[in-house]
Amino acid sequence: MGVYIIMSSLTNEGRKSIKKDPNRILEVNEELKRIGIKVREQYALLGEYDFLSIVEAHDPEQVMKMSIELGARGTVQMNSFAAVPIETFIKNI
Repeated sequence: MGVYIIMSSLTNEGRKSIKKDPNRILEVNEELKRIGIKVREQYALLGEYDFLSIVEAHDPEQVMKMSIELGARGTVQMNSFAAVPIETFIKNI
C-alpha cells in the first residue's frame, strides 16, 4: 500500500454542504473505504487549504479515481502527493 498526502479546499458548494452537515466529511471517508482507500489521518487547516488527509491506496490509479470522483461533485478541489518513507528514500539513493 502506498501513502498519499491529499491537500483539499472546499468550493462554495462544499462549504454549504459541510455547514449543513459536518458529518458529511466522515461519510466521504466511508465512501473512500469502499473504493479501497484508507484514511489514516485527517486535519482541518487554516490557510490556503481546508484539509490535509493522509491516505493509503494500492496504487496511484486509485488516488486518481478518488480525485475524479470527488472533484466531479463540485464540492472540493484536491492536490495529491505520493509520500515515500524516509527509510525507503535513503535506501534508494
